[in-house]
Amino acid sequence: QVQLVESGGGLVQAGGSLRLSCAASGNIFSINTMGWHRQAPGKPREVVAVITRGGSTSYADSVKGRFTISRDNAKNAVYLQMNSLKPEDTAVYYCNAQLSSSYWGRGTQVTVSS
Repeated sequence: QVQLVESGGGLVQAGGSLRLSCAASGNIFSINTMGWHRQAPGKPREVVAVITRGGSTSYADSVKGRFTISRDNAKNAVYLQMNSLKPEDTAVYYCNAQLSSSYWGRGTQVTVSS
């Protein structure tokens, strides 16, 4: 079992920045890939960025060059630095951890005003 708790969401104007954090606890040694996903109202959940234990990253095309995912294995945490935010980035952002099963946090709201 793994527990994930997100923080750092909020309201920001377009062009602004936010940094999301996700703290993991539980069976953390079995975690391989961690990532951030988001879900906007009326839309399916989509992957934003993922990072492996070794530090390899991948991003959705819509956030490349603006968002950066990072991971601190010593702190059992993963972060998402979001710059140049756009109104279309508005969504609930969820932290995800992949072990033999997939685990999710409860989400944090990010709202970008135009």
